[in-house]
Order: sequence, then C-alpha cells, then structure tokens
Amino acid sequence: MLPPVLQVAIGGALGASLRYGANIGIQRVAGTAFPWHTLAINVAGSACMGLVMVLLAHRGQMHYAPLLMTGVLGGFTTFSAFSMETLLLIQRGQTAAAAAYVAGSVLLSLAAFACAAHIARSLLT
Repeated sequence: MLPPVLQVAIGGALGASLRYGANIGIQRVAGTAFPWHTLAINVAGSACMGLVMVLLAHRGQMHYAPLLMTGVLGGFTTFSAFSMETLLLIQRGQTAAAAAYVAGSVLLSLAAFACAAHIARSLLT
C-alpha cells in the first residue's frame, strides 16, 4: 500500500483530470452563461463521496479513503471554482442567479451526499 500522501497525490491528479474533461463536456452541452459545469461536478462529487464513504466503512477498507475521498473526489470537486463563479455572476449584476447558484450548490450537494449514502446503506443491508 502506498503512503497516504502518495495516494492523495495520485488520486488528486486523476480527480482533477476527470474534472477537466467533465468541464469541457458539460460546457459544450450547457454553455458558459451559467456555471452548470461546476454545479454538476460538485453535486456528482458529493453523491460519490456519500457512496464511497459508506462502501469503504462497510467493507472495512477506510485505508483507501486518502486515495478515493481526499484524492480523487477532492480533486474532482472544486470550491474555488464555485467561489470564483459566484463572484463573477455578482460582478455581472446577476445577483439572483448568484444567490440561486449558491443555494442550489449547497442544497443539491448535501442532498446528493445524503441520498447516495442512504442508498448505499440500503443496498448493503
């Protein structure tokens, strides 16, 4: 087993690469007027985090958490892009869109995490 710091580094590189590819794909479909790409990635990453957390705990494999949770999913999701895009919406005078983006990002990410964790627990029992 690799040391945790190497697991995080490898996982982070993979997660950031996945985010880059997802950003490009989502922007091609949804455009760039609203940051749908970051919203979708953060919600999907939160759902994956809920699922992975439950599965690793259930299987007694938390030693994979640095690679998968901190590395891959930490590299995949992005709070800094969320912050930048919120500020850009505000600077463009789109305060209602910025407020909806903040509320939607937080609420949908929390809901995705909770739902995925609940589904994973249900499937394991």
